[in-house]
Amino acid sequence: MPDDGSPVAPRAGRAPNGFLLAGLMVLAAAGALAFAVRAPLSLTVLGLIVFGVLHNVLELRYVAGRFAAILTGRFLILLLILISGIVACRLLSGYLPVISRYAEVGLGYLVLAVGCWYGLRGWRLAVALLVLAVAAVGSFGWPAYHFVMLAHLHNLVPLVFLWEWARRLRRPAARGFFRASQVLWIIVVPGLILAGAADLVINNDPGVVAAFVGDGRQVIAASAPPDVPIMIGLRLLVIFAFLQTMHYVVWVGFLPRFAPDAAAAFDSRVPWLRGWRTWAVGAAGGAFLAVLFVSDYFTGKALYGALASYHAYLEFPVLLALLMTPRSSQQGGRPPWTPDRSAQGPAPFKMS
Repeated sequence: MPDDGSPVAPRAGRAPNGFLLAGLMVLAAAGALAFAVRAPLSLTVLGLIVFGVLHNVLELRYVAGRFAAILTGRFLILLLILISGIVACRLLSGYLPVISRYAEVGLGYLVLAVGCWYGLRGWRLAVALLVLAVAAVGSFGWPAYHFVMLAHLHNLVPLVFLWEWARRLRRPAARGFFRASQVLWIIVVPGLILAGAADLVINNDPGVVAAFVGDGRQVIAASAPPDVPIMIGLRLLVIFAFLQTMHYVVWVGFLPRFAPDAAAAFDSRVPWLRGWRTWAVGAAGGAFLAVLFVSDYFTGKALYGALASYHAYLEFPVLLALLMTPRSSQQGGRPPWTPDRSAQGPAPFKMS
């Protein structure tokens, strides 16, 4: 791990074939799209039951390993405190629905503000905080829209991580082709669906999951704002089912295989969860929640949603660092999020 605080450098060795990987991702997207259009409810529900917990664990492993230099010290402690507050809000939502909803919105924006404060300087920080303030006004005014947007934005996150991962592809043509293929399935395909390109073949029959979710209205409500036309709601459901499935492909299939440096960095940071143990924790947690999902799907989803807050919110500060830090700072020198080692104060906190 570099001492300058920069993200963990890609492991040296033979570079992966960007053209081949791009093709495999497009093939996976084609298969996911076919299922999402014809059985969006079944794909959403069964995908969550099978891969939900496991992808949470593996995503946390990747983020904590790949960006270990960012997620450390007081910054990490503060983020964990704020996100734990969000978890508490979700657990209490059944008892205090209005208070917990607005409290989660506020804590979510505090997480983003902390990420900006630690990761940005000067005019960039001022602009970011202004944008957050404007967005917060909208979120507090229309909280139902806020949570739907949050669900969809979370499924768009892989684009940033895959774009950053592609830097290890040495051939510019392969790097560009790989990145273009990710834009295709993450941005272009959902845009076409939202525009109505798949309307004639969308099927809203709950199928095999009817025993869990009934007619599926509650599932659709999690991916579509209230009071939108039925067809718009179905389009958003298809988009959510498609991107959620590809989300699992990225975190369970692609990055564990093609970013072993992140797993190695996490193993050195949390040795008691190294190697197969991470997968075992994800599988065991998934098996436990699967039983709850089958017996009471919406109770299981509520518990899952609370615990999933850690992986969903912890990635935002990292995204801010990747998106808003000048490229020159990412490639060399000490980026703005790096603590000043010469300053007096407590040593950085590290999980061990």
